[in-house]
Amino acid sequence: MFLKLLNLSLLVAFPVAWMAPLLKAGLLPFFKLSEISVLSGLQSLWEKDIILAVAVTFFALVAPYLKTVGLALIHFNLASPKLLPPITLMGKLAMADIFLIALYIVIAKGVGIGRLETGWGLYAFTACVLVSLYCSFMTKPATAGDVAKPQKT
Repeated sequence: MFLKLLNLSLLVAFPVAWMAPLLKAGLLPFFKLSEISVLSGLQSLWEKDIILAVAVTFFALVAPYLKTVGLALIHFNLASPKLLPPITLMGKLAMADIFLIALYIVIAKGVGIGRLETGWGLYAFTACVLVSLYCSFMTKPATAGDVAKPQKT
């Protein structure tokens, strides 16, 4: 039951993490830093590069949320346990955007232009993705004729 509730909590936690500040960026150290969230970053991206925006929207918003809903459906026996492998794959793809954010931070700090600080949203978003991966790994794959069930820890 704990695993089911943990997975369901992600339906609230993901949107909170998407709105939370991932980064605080500024060009000069004397000026106030601008906060960048997943949603504000996507909004800017949609104005500049639609193809990249579609990809990032899928990996940052759609994949993790669909994975969470799919896993909940499996936990409550409302979907076939055969969906578990693709759902697990979606969770792994969702981790790709965390890597990209980390890469941007390293590059920006390495170039030394401006100022960049991580925000609490980066940790919240990372935690959501890791909890989601944990939930999928702890869901026992179904054998023939069985129903997928959360593993006992």
